[in-house]
Amino acid sequence: MEFLERYISCTAAASGSQNWFETDGAERITCRAYFRLSRGVRSCALLYSNLIDSTYADGSRSHANFVPGEWTILSLRAGAVKKCGIEDCREPDAFTQVLFDGQSVRRVRPGAIFESDPFAFSAGRGEYMCLEMVFSGRRVPCHTESLLPAFRLTKDGWQRSTEMPFPCMIGTEREGETRVGLIGDSITQGIGTEANSYTHVAALLQDALGPKTAVWNLGLGYGRAHDAALDGSWLFRARHNDIVSVCFGVNDLLQTGNAEQLKKDLTYIVRALKQSGVKTLIQTVPPFDYAPGLREKWMDVNAYIRGELALEADAVFDNVPVLSRSEDEPHMSRYGAHPNKEGNAAWAETLLPVLKTLLPKD
Repeated sequence: MEFLERYISCTAAASGSQNWFETDGAERITCRAYFRLSRGVRSCALLYSNLIDSTYADGSRSHANFVPGEWTILSLRAGAVKKCGIEDCREPDAFTQVLFDGQSVRRVRPGAIFESDPFAFSAGRGEYMCLEMVFSGRRVPCHTESLLPAFRLTKDGWQRSTEMPFPCMIGTEREGETRVGLIGDSITQGIGTEANSYTHVAALLQDALGPKTAVWNLGLGYGRAHDAALDGSWLFRARHNDIVSVCFGVNDLLQTGNAEQLKKDLTYIVRALKQSGVKTLIQTVPPFDYAPGLREKWMDVNAYIRGELALEADAVFDNVPVLSRSEDEPHMSRYGAHPNKEGNAAWAETLLPVLKTLLPKD
């Protein structure tokens, strides 16, 4: 896809689709979401998908590759703000209209993956892009567990809400940067850190790696290795990176308990990325306070990752010594089942040198 070759992510926020919501189909809904930029930009373009990337909860309602219905973007515009809190909806000084094939209205077909026209947008690193969308539709994709400041306009003013379509990427023109993708579940996404804090591993790695590297956070809450191994839109986006860190398994074990299937799915992901020319870093399944029974399966899968799968990947990172409570209780989480700010800092610090071995030599 030309978009993914031309553009790099300019935010460490995760923004894929994990769920969908329903309306009466006739209502015009106005929403805003604020993305902190990880680099200064002068122009941008947006990538959207009308497909669900990952399983939500037990999968009975929303699952990977689920296709929501048709919906319509009635208006989309972008504005820059210097700062943004999680509870306030700051008004940009000015907005820029975002178009699709020269038109302000975009009818979104079921299963469509589409991009906006490039648009002028000037903001510095650490500033925010506010995306304001007016849309309508019966079944619309969303990211229920998003950490973004996100709001819907109601009769009582702007209210916190994640029931809105988020872009898969806020892209800026690539100028030789190495593209690093982090694909995984809620732990990779950053659940466990405070909303809008950007203290999760993707943001910390982006800060440490600097402007020559563009980090794209492909982590999604409840995501499973089996979701990615279905080789839909989610893994397709991951394939368009130079380096990808893969960290899955918690939800596969908790929801299915099928360790052998998890091994197969992780192997498929690594091989698919390698076949696309992507350098692949496989991580062990993080600790998550596993109960007896699952504990043994978790240990078995991690032994497979450290041994057989490490031979197929370009690098392996064992996060267990970093995130576990102790050597005696490696399955127990030291920083919470979803690592907090301190846990993400420790994870990023120890992951960084391994990741750097895959970067191009200066």
